[in-house]
Amino acid sequence: MKLAKLFGIALVVLSLAAPALAQQAAGGQPDQIAQLAEMVGLSEDQQKEIRSILDSMQGEIGTLREEARALQEQMQKEIKAEYDEDAIRGYGDDLGDVTGEIATLSALMQARVDSVFTQEQRDELEKRMQKMRQQMQQQSQ
Repeated sequence: MKLAKLFGIALVVLSLAAPALAQQAAGGQPDQIAQLAEMVGLSEDQQKEIRSILDSMQGEIGTLREEARALQEQMQKEIKAEYDEDAIRGYGDDLGDVTGEIATLSALMQARVDSVFTQEQRDELEKRMQKMRQQMQQQSQ
């Protein structure tokens, strides 16, 4: 898979994950999985499968993010005149492990969502992501 395609899928998955679940729960705005379904023509089964993937992994990723936040707070508390270098290094090592696991789970989630798409849907998504990148580049110029 090309890097650009992976980047596009990553953007879609990351933008879908938390907001889509929150919107579903709140009964608010149209959920982004439905919008993605319209964009690339996902079937009902594909939508259900993507929702299942996101539901199953978001909880674990959320828990790890909370753990990372707590480790960062602990490390910040060690920043003082009488600091403990071993404690700071320990928190840093633990934080690295947690953020590595978050990155791994996020990549797995993206790969699992990508496996739900047909090749035609991947191509359409890539086309739309390329168009978005071009628009972003034009706006930044």
